[in-house]
Parts: sequence; structure tokens; C-alpha cells
Amino acid sequence: MKRISIKDVALKAGVSIASVSYVLNNKIDSRIGKDTIEKVKKAAEELNYRPNNVAKSLKTQRTHIIALIVADIANPYFSQIARIIEDEANKMGYTLLIGSSDENAEKFESLINMFCDRQADGLIIAPVENTKPCLQKLQKQKIPFVLIDRHFPEIEADTVQINNYDISYQVTEHLINNNYKNIHLVAYKTHLEHLLQRTQGFTDALKKHTSEKNNVLNINKDNIDQDINTCFEDVFKNSKNKPDALFFTSNKLAVSGLKKIMKMGLNIPQDVAVVAFDETEAYELFATPLTFVRQPLAAIGTTAVEILHNKIADQLAPLQHIVLNAELHINQSSQPQIS
Repeated sequence: MKRISIKDVALKAGVSIASVSYVLNNKIDSRIGKDTIEKVKKAAEELNYRPNNVAKSLKTQRTHIIALIVADIANPYFSQIARIIEDEANKMGYTLLIGSSDENAEKFESLINMFCDRQADGLIIAPVENTKPCLQKLQKQKIPFVLIDRHFPEIEADTVQINNYDISYQVTEHLINNNYKNIHLVAYKTHLEHLLQRTQGFTDALKKHTSEKNNVLNINKDNIDQDINTCFEDVFKNSKNKPDALFFTSNKLAVSGLKKIMKMGLNIPQDVAVVAFDETEAYELFATPLTFVRQPLAAIGTTAVEILHNKIADQLAPLQHIVLNAELHINQSSQPQIS
């Protein structure tokens, strides 16, 4: 089937190709009369004309496509971020392509290559472990990108992140001030900087206010339920030294941990207090309203798109390292304990 061109529209409307181009590209000025505009729009509609974006991209060297790579689209955090970024990208005239690396470095690299082959103007990326070489290659190819949620200190790139260390420190102080004595952090075994910052904020607050130093339960991301079962059975079996508060550094860890707490017959916060990072509808399934850290998702998404848009327009624009503030929302699950 023959593709309808602006020449076909011009013939049907009885006007010049230049006039059609001006009208369809919204470059109308005083030289284009209202009658001509109406003829062109009517002809384009009747012929079901669609612009040739491939030809346009060859001329402008832009595809008006940007790509988003998230670590796990099944995680409510990333699915919400994706929706926000898609809406903001559309406002700026971009089509958004989305891929999920599933925390896998090989899949991450495959997505990078695919989006580059699709000639995306730029990328917004939540990187996974062992992907620094891939990002360095992207830099050499001079393809604009912005890192969100996660970053590598060794990679000089635009970043949008939150105050991971400070908010984790604040959560720990909140539990200490509410008279919890044996607080444990439930965290991933990882080298990712943002998660290490959360752990550091916890341990620094603990060292400042208590004598406890090593209350971190490290969980393998590939065996979350199994590791949490093992760790909880181990730490809670000692009645004299069992945790009286748990701080989960991600929503996936929190949901798994809450399920185990229920199976063990523990009450929140009477037996153990709980604070979770991020919010998710799954928390609503638990009887006790949870204290949680809320990340500024809208600000993360819109800021990332704005930075990328500016970088696409000017690759020499100064690097931006944006740190946004997360907020602690206090609910019943971490209510004060009476001495």
C-alpha cells in the first residue's frame, strides 16, 4: 500500500507542497490564509496522512524518542516512576520506550544496545550492579543519559537521587527516640551506592546513640524469602536479645519480612516495630498502618526528563547532581515504647 506523502495532500488540497509543510508542521504565518489551512487539514484527514518520522529524523538528526531502563518494572516504585516519566516525556514531545533489566547486567546491556539501535535521543537509567563498563561505553558514544535512583561515584554523569544517608539516619533516630533498644536493619547484599548509603546512615546513627554496632541482616536479592526466613528464625529465637524494631531498606524486603512476621505470630508494634522504605499498596493488607519512607517520585521523574531534554539540546551543558528529600511518614507500626 502506497504511503501518503505531503505531495499527495498538496494535490488533493490544490495548494503548494510548501504550504502543506507549513500547515502540518505548525509553522503558519501571515502568508498562509485561513482557506488554505482548512483545505490542507481537510485533505490530510481524508487521506489519513501520517508524517514520515523516519525522514524527519534524518533531516533533524533527532527521533524524538527517549528510553527508560528500570531495574524491575514489577516493583511499584519503578512502575510509578515509569508512568510519571512517560507523561512528562509526552508533554515535551517525546515518545518513551521502556525496558526492565530485572537486576541483570546482561539484560541491561542488551536493552542499552537495543535503544541505541533504535536511535533514541537519550536515556534515563536506573543501573544495576556490574554495569559501569556499559555506561562508560555509552559516554564514549556521546549518547545523553541521566541516572535515577542509583549511581556510580566513578561515573561522571547527570544524576537524580534522594538523601539516602540522611533519611536512613532519621529513621534510626526515630526508633531510638521511641525507646527501641535492639534495632535491626534488613538490607540487601549489594555494592550499589544508594543502598550502601542507607546502611551507613543506620550504622552511624546506631553508633552515635547506642552501643550496638552490627545489627544488619544482609539478604540476597535472588533469595529474599528464603534468606529472611533463615535470618528471622535465627535472631528471634534468642528471647533475651531478639529485635524489638526492624528497618527494611526496600519495599520488597518489607513485604517479605512482614509475611514472615505474621507467620511467626508476632504483633506490630507490641512485639516488634517496623519501618519500611517506599510505599506500596501491599502494605494495606497488613492490619497495622506502617511507618514508611516516601520518595518524591513525581519530582524524580520530572527532573530526570527535564535534565535529559536539556542535555539532548546541548551535550556541553554542565553536569547536574540533584539530591531530593525523601520524607518519613510516621504511623502506628513504630509507636513509642514505654520503659
